[in-house]
Amino acid sequence: MKLSWKNLDETDSFSRLLEMDKQVDLAMELTRKRALHWRVDSGAGISFYYGASLLNSSHIEALEELADEQELIEKYRVLLNGELINTGERRRVLHHLTRGQLGEDVVENGVGLREFYAQQNERVKEFSKKIHAGQIMGSTGKKFDTIVQIGIGGSDLGPRALYLALEGIHRPKMRAQFISNVDPDDAALVCSRVNPESTLFILVSKSGTTPETLANRDLIIDWMKSIRIEGFDPVGHFIAVTSKNSPLADSKYVLTSFQIDDNIGGRYSSTSMVGGALLSLAFGSEVFDELLAGAHEVDERSLVEDVRNNAALLDALIGIYYRNILGFQTSAVLPYSQALRRFPAHLQQLDMESNGKCINRFGDRICYPTGSVIFGEPGTNGQHSFYQLLHQGTDIVPLQFIGFLNEQDKGNVRRGGSNSQRQLNANLVAQIVAFAKGKEDKNLNKNFEGCRPSTLLVARSLSARVLGGLLAHYENKVMFQGFCWNLNSFDQEGVQLGKTLTADLLGRKSGDAALKAYSEILGIA
Repeated sequence: MKLSWKNLDETDSFSRLLEMDKQVDLAMELTRKRALHWRVDSGAGISFYYGASLLNSSHIEALEELADEQELIEKYRVLLNGELINTGERRRVLHHLTRGQLGEDVVENGVGLREFYAQQNERVKEFSKKIHAGQIMGSTGKKFDTIVQIGIGGSDLGPRALYLALEGIHRPKMRAQFISNVDPDDAALVCSRVNPESTLFILVSKSGTTPETLANRDLIIDWMKSIRIEGFDPVGHFIAVTSKNSPLADSKYVLTSFQIDDNIGGRYSSTSMVGGALLSLAFGSEVFDELLAGAHEVDERSLVEDVRNNAALLDALIGIYYRNILGFQTSAVLPYSQALRRFPAHLQQLDMESNGKCINRFGDRICYPTGSVIFGEPGTNGQHSFYQLLHQGTDIVPLQFIGFLNEQDKGNVRRGGSNSQRQLNANLVAQIVAFAKGKEDKNLNKNFEGCRPSTLLVARSLSARVLGGLLAHYENKVMFQGFCWNLNSFDQEGVQLGKTLTADLLGRKSGDAALKAYSEILGIA
């Protein structure tokens, strides 16, 4: 399919949006009817409510024209069919294929990649079953009861967020710990919490050469050797998740390895073996399968052409409107669920590493704002932290709330005729309306201007299926925004320069005076 890749400011619909009336008074507009009926079924049991957004019907019509003019659904389809979308790295973008077939199967070197991903899932299922049954044990004959995932960036943030979200509803078959930071204190703390004889370490690095991951591997091996346990062999306690051409793939220093594909970027890899090995070992492969099914359902819904029935697309376009028409620079993701406490950290990487760019997909400088700064914290903790700025600060920060009708733990405490989940959701509802409608007061210190927009993603409860759906919603939202801005959302050159300078410093190859000066300050000269 021949597509037109053009900058946002070259579109007629963007010019129309700039000329439209931007005034929406949420104190007047946010009625019961609007709150209830400005709703989209996202798939996987999730509903998207956008009544508290700074939009009217005319804005939505213009945004739909923008989606059509920028061919957002068509670009999603060609991505699914395996066309080369990652122009920076000359790669396809295939993370959707890890959770189900939506487009054509992609064949590389005579192998269908859908079959390849399915084979890896089957391999990890069988491996997990053997671990749980005690058919594979540690080198001293003890059954594995703990996993430690060693990885950084997308090898840590997404899988860690998913594990923490699920451990409250699925009694873990194996408890998980995580080591990501090259700071030795990170690994030392985890080592102090685990028994090496019953711990299985997962090395996650697509290239097999990630410096932080290999440094932590070596630190762990040194720790193992220092304990001097008779009969203990580190090889029997490591597996790898890596690409087929990686030095870890056939390493004699790991028990086995599971493969990921070069066409899947780290921040999009949670539904590959990067998340699959961890979650299958921790909870059982059926839980991981349920997560994949939820993600696939939302992927399917994201192909709907009608913007009012495509939650990920509508969410993306609302974000475009806020960033490029209203000039909002920051956005907050606020899950009213302690289980999702690390989900905003994953979304920071997903969004900011994907669309934090000033060069379009052809290498030309663009002259309009792109990715927002993303942050977040679970409610109600955030209310007692940074909501002051959100309510009365000089900048408007669009908000995205995530809520659930029911808690994960059914035994929540009743207090004063209510229960904890009801109190939690009362706080969520109050915040939406307080931000939207504000409160007039002659004492300006107590005055709330309102018109602080928000959207809401809500489900009955947080399950593996719902969690997969939330993951896919945000991945597709970021993808659509990248298409709209004419970016390549799937490379990350911005992380490379610091890595290069670090390697030069450690190898004593740099002649830069400033680098040497700061090296002296931090004791590495």
